[in-house]
Amino acid sequence: MGLVRLGPWFFRFVTLAALCFALIPSAKSQTVDVSGRYECAEAKVQGKVMHCTAAPLILKNDGHFELRGWEGSYLVEGDWVELSDSLTKARAKIVPGHKIVLRYFGKHGWAEMTYERRVAELGKTSLS
Repeated sequence: MGLVRLGPWFFRFVTLAALCFALIPSAKSQTVDVSGRYECAEAKVQGKVMHCTAAPLILKNDGHFELRGWEGSYLVEGDWVELSDSLTKARAKIVPGHKIVLRYFGKHGWAEMTYERRVAELGKTSLS
């Protein structure tokens, strides 16, 4: 068996690839601050838009949340906020305009609640 000779192009390619991996930040290293109080802006039940009277969704700075007596912790993963306690887990989509959309199957079928952070808070300049 003979030795394979690698040209200088190979070493340039490997060096360039290593440099790219080192300089490109990973998606998980970027965190989005979504903490704040969100009021229900719209509710859809079985595809019909309804007046929303739901309790606010509160995402605290310490990673905990409150929603209609449901309390637990939340974690931001990309465009999603994962809400969970010891028994239940739900995912809500982060959408532009300081909104969070929670979709779930309830007693009346599929429901979609759109929560909106309406009041500008100090230090809260971006959501998505």
